[in-house]
Amino acid sequence: MGYVWDQLRGAIPLITHGDPYLMNLLWVSIRVALISTSAALVVGLPIGLALGLGRFRGRRALHVLANASLALPPVVVGVGVLLLLLPQGAFGSLRIEFSLQAVYVAQAVLALPYIVALTPAAIQGLPPGLLAQARALGAGRVQLSLLALREARIGVLAAVIAALGATLSEVGAVVIVGGNFQGHDETLASALLEQFNYTGHDPVATAIALMLLALILALAGVLTAVQQRSGGLQLRFRTA
Repeated sequence: MGYVWDQLRGAIPLITHGDPYLMNLLWVSIRVALISTSAALVVGLPIGLALGLGRFRGRRALHVLANASLALPPVVVGVGVLLLLLPQGAFGSLRIEFSLQAVYVAQAVLALPYIVALTPAAIQGLPPGLLAQARALGAGRVQLSLLALREARIGVLAAVIAALGATLSEVGAVVIVGGNFQGHDETLASALLEQFNYTGHDPVATAIALMLLALILALAGVLTAVQQRSGGLQLRFRTA
């Protein structure tokens, strides 16, 4: 226990005094988490709604693929994204390989399955007949989607929390597509890996670990507070 306290005594002042290296890591991690999760939400939410509300051929097969994508190995995602972004790849003209922008893309891809797979699961868990009643009352496609999101908001926000956690804690894809360059695209999680690989047990590594845990708790706490709020959108349906 003495060793642990020694590490904490060395790490906490680094955090409280606002060490520039740690603050940069924190800022990059927040940007990656918010931008990547937002991108995954913009792309994934309509797909999740289509899977949860749609009635089309192949829907079940797509749902199976969405669930299977939850097990995507981050390293494989990193390699795949990098191959697409290299100069000879399909999106090589963008010239964003080994950059923070590439990290955004890789992390968004890793966050996307949580939105796509868990949103329809939350919608399908709604009381039987609720959506059918809304359709009978004249609800249009947009109104039906808003109703489903409102009633399934706890499950949908759980998907967002899971996606956000993935963008904060993932390391492999960040290192592969971004290069993990200090001061540019290094996140708290990837910096922690580098610290233990090259410097061993060091107060800086302990400080990074504490900041990563605190960031995850803070962002998850905010989303959980939103998740548990009562009320929601009040919708009225036009009768035919």
